[in-house]
Amino acid sequence: MKIYEYGNRDADTVLIQPVDDHDLEGIENEVEIITRSSNRSFYLLAVKIEDWNTDLSPWTAPAVFGKNGFGCGAEKTLISILELCTDSRRSYFIGGYSLAGLFALWAVYRSDVFRGAAAASPSVWFPGFTDFMRRENIRTGAVYLSLGDREEKVRNRIMAAVGDRIREAYDLLLEREIDCVLEWNEGNHFREPDVRTARAFAWLMNRHDQQVLG
Repeated sequence: MKIYEYGNRDADTVLIQPVDDHDLEGIENEVEIITRSSNRSFYLLAVKIEDWNTDLSPWTAPAVFGKNGFGCGAEKTLISILELCTDSRRSYFIGGYSLAGLFALWAVYRSDVFRGAAAASPSVWFPGFTDFMRRENIRTGAVYLSLGDREEKVRNRIMAAVGDRIREAYDLLLEREIDCVLEWNEGNHFREPDVRTARAFAWLMNRHDQQVLG
């Protein structure tokens, strides 16, 4: 597992983001936007994921596009990520885009280490995921959700359910009295992932600051 480091290494706030090669292309812009959008110093750890469909999937599922299905490697990935979160003096946030956003949301049901989850355009169409959210207890107090306003307007029937599923996820979080927002962005799934992820992390950091000061 390769780790790319950005920001202030000594910061009390640590952002952890599973990434692929495409995410890394925009990561410096993401860091710049987070810096402009928050007054808090932060340290971002971009965790390179080698097998996206396996390493970020909480359980197996058939392929919804192409030939590659989904494995069940999320638990192993989370164990490795938690090894980066051992300093009790720091505040850890986990987030990501697409399947990494789903992983981040799943992770805060599996661990109480993270102060919040930044789920930008998460793959909540993933079979059985909202059932999982309804069944399990979330272990964080803040969640950011977002989706592009054209993401549910696709031909693939399973992926087209993402709009209904994210509305359902948002309602479930509100029922649990989680500090949560659902933001709708212009465009499809592939538009400005770096900007959307930056907004997600910045929202969490700013909400955390308000709670500490308030």
